Amino acid sequence: MPEIEYPSRQIAVIDIGSNSVRLVLYRLEGRAVWTMFNEKVLAGLGRDISVTGTLYGPGVEMALVALRRFAAVIEGVQPDMVLTAATAAVREASDGPAFCQQVFDLTGLDIRVLSGEEEARYAALGVRAGDPTAHGVVGDLGGASLELNRLGAKGPGITLPLGPFVLEAGKSFEAKRVQNRIAKVLAAIPDDYRCKTFNAVGGAWRTLAQMHMEMKDHPLRIVHQYSMTADEANELADYVAAQSRASLEKHPGVSKRRAETLPYAALNLKGLIDRLGIETIHFSAWGVREGLLHAGMDDRERAIDPLLAGCSAWGGRQGVDPALPRALDGWLQPIASALPDVFGEARDALLMSSVCRLADIGARLHPDHRPELVFDQVLWSPIAGQNHAERAFLALAMYARYGGTNAVHKPAVVDRLLSSAGQKRARALGLAMRLACDLSGRSPQLLSNAAISISKGTLRVTAVKGYGSMLLGSQTRRRAKALADAMNLELADF
Repeated sequence: MPEIEYPSRQIAVIDIGSNSVRLVLYRLEGRAVWTMFNEKVLAGLGRDISVTGTLYGPGVEMALVALRRFAAVIEGVQPDMVLTAATAAVREASDGPAFCQQVFDLTGLDIRVLSGEEEARYAALGVRAGDPTAHGVVGDLGGASLELNRLGAKGPGITLPLGPFVLEAGKSFEAKRVQNRIAKVLAAIPDDYRCKTFNAVGGAWRTLAQMHMEMKDHPLRIVHQYSMTADEANELADYVAAQSRASLEKHPGVSKRRAETLPYAALNLKGLIDRLGIETIHFSAWGVREGLLHAGMDDRERAIDPLLAGCSAWGGRQGVDPALPRALDGWLQPIASALPDVFGEARDALLMSSVCRLADIGARLHPDHRPELVFDQVLWSPIAGQNHAERAFLALAMYARYGGTNAVHKPAVVDRLLSSAGQKRARALGLAMRLACDLSGRSPQLLSNAAISISKGTLRVTAVKGYGSMLLGSQTRRRAKALADAMNLELADF
């Protein structure tokens, strides 16, 4: 069955939050989502809202300047759709409607003000869109509010007045006072929100993840699907809450404005861990904006796994036969079945299907450097739906597919992210894919005339009658021998 192809669309999303005002231009290829342009201004619209009940005056001016620029960008790009949404600050401020009218008069942008329940719903949709395996509770922390929603549960989420600007309330930061305020508000959360896994959304929490990666010297500085234990999060929260603003600003990636809100975000996370019984925190780079995109997709698009969709769109640009990925997926089944599970049967199958869709991403790279270039591209790809260990798995498989050496490439990264069993499986699948592609010239029709099997410790490559001399030459033998050696098998004579 051929891959389903969807037309490419460009969608602009403007997100007017309590702290930041942001424009993101997305390119959608069906379920595959690519960020083409991303610009934000930390306007702090909700900075004084708990005291004045109105939007922060200087922030309004900054937001209007940014929105006029964003409108000009949109006019130049001419996307297929523009979505403009505002959250807690505009929703709660007495002058929120006047601000929306002013924006419309200046730019023509029609702002949709999300309710707290809608914000919680779209944040949860965004998390699930970026990681279909996500479970537990989603928390989206903005400048003025915290939205919570249970993944898979029916009914609306809840919104709480726990954003940093609300907690600050015109007072200097005092950890004990803030902790007590957070605990008092969180006490009202229904007990059915208790969970072991918490999915954190929002810029301040992403900054906490970046700080943790820096402090632990994590080898892959990608926030999306980064995880930490509750103990690690509590330790980090205590550290952040004890630092001065100047000290926090010294950390890479922590701006002056972000340093103001970070202690409040840290104590929010600490309070949630205690109230909900959280054991693990997963960080998501996808939230309300991606939730809005996901809600606009049709049912067929939403049903496709984001990792599979991203790999299909990326690999499909190389101009190879679109039937090749599925042909490879079927041809490699005997190899996959002979290897121990690494991520679980269903997950291993998805990863193999995904890597098959990347079979020719190195086609337009310099042949002398393909293994290393492909490894880096796959490891750092902007494709959602994969955790850090899975990124290392796919990268290592593609490194082997393009003839990378037996030695582990970038061991400081691979050895920390991927088990030895995972490394063995990735290398074997990559070598098997290299064998299949070279044997067939990447033609699914030719590949269908050859087969691979494993029996009694022996690897066999065979061809249908009349195709042996064309398919089972010396190069095929070399590729098969490399695969057999990697799997500790004997190679049967051709």
